[in-house]
Amino acid sequence: MNKESYVIGVDYGSDSVRSVLVNAASGQEISSSVYYYPRWKAGDFCEPAENQFRQHPLDYMEGLEHTITDCLAKAGDPAIAQAVKGISVDTTGSTPVAVDKAGTPLALLPGFENNPNAMFVLWKDHTGVHEAAEINQHATKFDTNYLQFVGGIYSSEWFWSKLLHVLRVDEQVRQKAYSWVEHCDWIPFLLTGGTDVSQMKRSVCAAGHKALWAAEFGGLPPEEFFATLDPLLKGFRERLFEDTYSSDVAAGTLSPEWAERLGLTTEVVVGVGAFDAHMGAVGGQIEPYYVSKVMGTSTCDMVVAPLQDMEGTLVNGICGQVTGSVIPGMLGLEAGQSAFGDTYAWFKRLVMWPLQNLLTDSNVVDAETARALVDEISDKVLPTLSDQAAALPLTENSEFALDWFNGRRTPDANQMLKGAIAGLGLGSDAPRVFRALVEATCFGAKKIVDRFIEQGVPVKGLIGLGGVARKSPFIMQMMADVINMPIRIHRSEQTCAIGAAMFAATVAGIYASVEDAMDAMGQGFDAEYTPDAARAAIYAKRFRKFTELGNAIEQQTINSKPEEVSDTQEEAVR
Repeated sequence: MNKESYVIGVDYGSDSVRSVLVNAASGQEISSSVYYYPRWKAGDFCEPAENQFRQHPLDYMEGLEHTITDCLAKAGDPAIAQAVKGISVDTTGSTPVAVDKAGTPLALLPGFENNPNAMFVLWKDHTGVHEAAEINQHATKFDTNYLQFVGGIYSSEWFWSKLLHVLRVDEQVRQKAYSWVEHCDWIPFLLTGGTDVSQMKRSVCAAGHKALWAAEFGGLPPEEFFATLDPLLKGFRERLFEDTYSSDVAAGTLSPEWAERLGLTTEVVVGVGAFDAHMGAVGGQIEPYYVSKVMGTSTCDMVVAPLQDMEGTLVNGICGQVTGSVIPGMLGLEAGQSAFGDTYAWFKRLVMWPLQNLLTDSNVVDAETARALVDEISDKVLPTLSDQAAALPLTENSEFALDWFNGRRTPDANQMLKGAIAGLGLGSDAPRVFRALVEATCFGAKKIVDRFIEQGVPVKGLIGLGGVARKSPFIMQMMADVINMPIRIHRSEQTCAIGAAMFAATVAGIYASVEDAMDAMGQGFDAEYTPDAARAAIYAKRFRKFTELGNAIEQQTINSKPEEVSDTQEEAVR
């Protein structure tokens, strides 16, 4: 009989779900498995031109079962399944869904299977941009500033703007929806066999950063706040939640149904969920005042600080500051960029367009060869662009860009903003434009660091996490040069899932605190990039150009929008 204890961390990303099976004593990754959402991969239920991105709960459920059972099979020892003590889950966010009274997402009910408004509204869905603007304007009417703990500006990426938009556009969902639930809260509820949404344990991470919950308010803003925003919201507050929980708290134990489906026991403890970047910061061994950057399709930038240090400090224009959202008992501050890897993926799609749309009609090569060529070249595009961009001389006046290809998350959320590329000439080729885009994402990261420092949060350095951090020395060196700070790269490629595993070990009672789990299970760092003083000086000059272009684009955007939205955005910027 295997005497070790094991835990499972589950990380739901934008494109896939990944599970890791971990030895709780050493942090050793025994096995891992990834499952790409088939409906999402096919583009089902999404309208990118309309900023609509929806995910079906079946993608989540099928991926959960596949990855965990696959991890156990890869482990090669049947006794390990009996020694699994805990499961914890992180997800993207805010990614909420309409549910019935039992807590079942409407897309799992007859008649709603193919209705995008009955599905999870992915974090990067911006269909609620006008609703977010209304919330910002509405909040100015109250003596209490209900936006003070979310950076002062509410975003279309978040809980209430998405709920209001769905209620407005879909009467069928409006009539059936009993409550509104975050993805990170629903998965633990599912695993523990929940049948009453009022009993769901809601994450303080999700509630505090995205849903306006604050202990200082005694919970959510009052019913009057929502009912006067739009009568469609009347009654929703009382069907949501009062209490919230940090991720060192158990949501329950594995239900008989899911124990059987996964090949585990009903003694497995399931932890309260959280967002991916918050658990990723734990998996990446975050330290006070270091910006932990989880870099994927977007970025989430996390900082933790002792509560006594931050008393009376409110950082404007970020995604909130919430006690216990990262490490229980410490203040967690969140910022980020709406498009990071997504910016590079957009450029890749742009340069691949001729191959994907013309090569398959070629009279020179057959269809099978054409597809093989597209696949081969697709794999080489970004690495080759990175190599050639890295070889370019750094000059003050070369091409430059803005990173707002999916709006701006922080500082100062404004999802109406668009990306831009400037300084183009007839010599501007693909590597030069790609270099400008990478630089723009690094400049966007610098804006976040500068905002923290300006508002009283000392930043000691950077911690890089995620696929981009580990796979692209070109981008990481540029980021160190642009921000003029060293950046350490965590050894693990799966810090979000590992962070979830650390919380699983904590809720299972293997460790007394998540800090103890971090110390025992952390894998450390295997690379560090230090800034080059000469390049940092040139980037400082180019950063001023980036700021000037951003100011011009932002003013143009404000002037081109309807008056009621423009006034709201202008007030938010002030």
